[in-house]
Amino acid sequence: MNVPAYLDRIRYEGPLTPSAEVLRSLHRAHMFAVPFENLDISLGREIVCDEGRFLNKIVTAQRGGFCYEMNGAFAALLRALGFKVTLLSARVSGDDGSDGPEFDHLALRVELKQDWLADVGFGDSFVEPLLLEPGLEQEQFGRRYRLTPAGSGLWLEANTEDAWHKQYLFTLQAQQLSEFAAMCHYHQTSPDSPFTRKRVCSLATPEGRITVTGEKLIETRRGVREERALTEDERVVILRERFGVSLPR
Repeated sequence: MNVPAYLDRIRYEGPLTPSAEVLRSLHRAHMFAVPFENLDISLGREIVCDEGRFLNKIVTAQRGGFCYEMNGAFAALLRALGFKVTLLSARVSGDDGSDGPEFDHLALRVELKQDWLADVGFGDSFVEPLLLEPGLEQEQFGRRYRLTPAGSGLWLEANTEDAWHKQYLFTLQAQQLSEFAAMCHYHQTSPDSPFTRKRVCSLATPEGRITVTGEKLIETRRGVREERALTEDERVVILRERFGVSLPR
């Protein structure tokens, strides 16, 4: 674990003593520097549920990843800095309102004086960690979030256009990285996985978000969304210049 290299990757130069403020700053820096992307899947490159490979891809190869990679690597960084981190299994809400399977998504619990939900691998979601306090509405970057009790778990919900939308259901039971391996394999091989059906590369910005999905570029600045079609040559250039991702055509 090369902590200075990781901090350089996310362009972080602040304090490192474990605290809520340092956690917020590291989380925000990660969201602004490392893209959520599934581009290896369309290239037939296997993603293995292994912390060392996650770190090599994100830090050394200067790439992004999807939830298992992003939160697996971020958990390793936090632990190296002295934070107490637990891996959590989450079930992503489907378009029809159904719950996904266990280990569908990997999120993080960070224990300080108060507990926090951290997640740098869910794409367009919270930029800074959320207090693990059910019922509390938490606003950041123009959006509101809340955690709603559901049996033995909690729903993460986001408020957009004055309506609450379920994002994922999770429990606080501690998990091992190996337990996510089967779903990691599923998401890169099954025709039913959203990650095999569409290529995506997306990055939060202080003003909103920039995303390349399929053959489209989508940019949101201060709530204003712009979208345009891309040629394959334009897509390659934008991935390299805006996301720092260089891939074969």
